[in-house]
Amino acid sequence: MVRKLLIVILSLMSFAAGAQQTKIALLKYKGGGDWYANPTSLPNLVKFCNQELKTDLNVNVATVEVGSPDIFNYPFVHMTGHGNVTFDKAEAENLRNYLIGGGFLHVDDNYGLKDFIMVQMMKVFPELEWVELPYSHPIFKSPYPFPDGLPKIHEHDLKTPQAFGLIYDGRLVCLFTYECDLGDGWEDQRVHKDSEEVRLKALKMGANILQYVFSQ
Repeated sequence: MVRKLLIVILSLMSFAAGAQQTKIALLKYKGGGDWYANPTSLPNLVKFCNQELKTDLNVNVATVEVGSPDIFNYPFVHMTGHGNVTFDKAEAENLRNYLIGGGFLHVDDNYGLKDFIMVQMMKVFPELEWVELPYSHPIFKSPYPFPDGLPKIHEHDLKTPQAFGLIYDGRLVCLFTYECDLGDGWEDQRVHKDSEEVRLKALKMGANILQYVFSQ
């Protein structure tokens, strides 16, 4: 356990110090949901951050399973999909240890994920409750201001976008972006044919999330 915590700490320190080629990862999960949705989104977000924020992230985004010890190698893990999600006991424990140890999970609802992921994350943190992040939260302030919270990238059910979080020991360890669909906005323009204005909003919000994670 100490070794795992050290891996996360070193990953965070290396990013802060400008070390080369820190990797982020896409979470692979069980249950039937399409964890592999939006294949171009994370590479595009990394390229945007490298260009605009002068980060040095590896554009070859990794894929990591919930229960794998490899998850401790990645300071930021992204999760998306439309359908069912299931964590068994070992996976929930592994994810909990990762998040407590300094890792971060961003869950982006690609439509239909909310009812599943909110329940499954209660296996990970049964003592916590989801809280909605206010528009005043730092994640909406820098480097790009979003005074009205999450941007609306794709229309789902005519609802206002919401950002929910799980906060452990004063630290935001899991962010769930709902009714927003940032990942679709990060994808290649040809996929969803979003305007450059919409895609830029999505990328800027993604950059805010990454900078917030690495500056905590």
